[in-house]
Amino acid sequence: MRNILLDTLDKQPLICAEGFLFEMERRGYLTSGEFVPEVALEYPKVLENLHKEFQHAGSNIVEAFTYNGHREKLRVISKEHLLEPLNRAALKIARKVADTAPEGTGINLMAGNISNSNIWEQNNKNVQSEIRSMFAEMIKWAKEERADFIIGETFYYAEEAFVALEEIKKAGLPSVITISPMGENKMRDGYTVIETCKKLEEQGADVVGLNCFRGPATMLPYIKEIRKELKCHVAALPVPYRTTEKYPTFFNLPDNNGCGCPSPHGRTFPTALDPLLCNRYEIGNFAKEVFDLGVKYIGVCCGASPMHIREVAEAIGLKVPASRFRENMSKHFMYGSDKKIPKHMKDYGNIA
Repeated sequence: MRNILLDTLDKQPLICAEGFLFEMERRGYLTSGEFVPEVALEYPKVLENLHKEFQHAGSNIVEAFTYNGHREKLRVISKEHLLEPLNRAALKIARKVADTAPEGTGINLMAGNISNSNIWEQNNKNVQSEIRSMFAEMIKWAKEERADFIIGETFYYAEEAFVALEEIKKAGLPSVITISPMGENKMRDGYTVIETCKKLEEQGADVVGLNCFRGPATMLPYIKEIRKELKCHVAALPVPYRTTEKYPTFFNLPDNNGCGCPSPHGRTFPTALDPLLCNRYEIGNFAKEVFDLGVKYIGVCCGASPMHIREVAEAIGLKVPASRFRENMSKHFMYGSDKKIPKHMKDYGNIA
């Protein structure tokens, strides 16, 4: 069976936008904290349009928005009856956007998605069996809705990632598995990051890497190690926040403006992270650095906007439809260099 994921990566880089949770919440279509993608059912056109915006900016993977759309999350919000309808709606929207990609966006692959269950327990076979079933049903629906491959992401237990990969392989679909070590800088079940990635490669994952939790500064060192140690394709999808060695993930980042955090829950994550955002050029620098290392599956996770995705695309040498609107400061009314701009306004720009 042809592996369209590997066939494509062997010829060109793939860019994956994964910022749907935060972006939909910012736009007023998703509840922070719950983070369940009911938008696929309630506002399907809004979801379709966000896919298209990311596509316009350079994402050539259309990832079905089923992150946290699993049985356990829907149980927590007492909406298990929405499980299959939500998944199928999100998958159909993603398939439609991939199949109708406008001229200039090149090849577009559609990915199904499974993710951390939040209930994994070491040595609890009953819970692990339940999670395996959760993965299997979502993968089945994705295959029926013609997903080109499956993304298994945001795993902070290594063994949960291994189970996700097993279920994807049973379905005969290509796989991207990305892990998300928390502030312990290792997996919750004791595996190191490199051990986990090596085992995933050994067990047959097509693409292995990291996504979410970590910004460019604290993800890059691991990507360098992973690229050095693994032979398979590597994935790198940071969050666009300024994580540090002291605060390696965005969960416990302090407000760096010295004004405290006025959020009602007393922390910056997830709704008061705004002053901690990376600018677009920081994201571009990360993308170029990992691309130069040989990483060809690149994206941005929670917090991403289409602007970040355009920056990734252009940083690795691509021109995308959104490139038409790259900034042109030469025409700015105070800071521009164009001769048509009055000198007194340029002078004003130096003191404004």
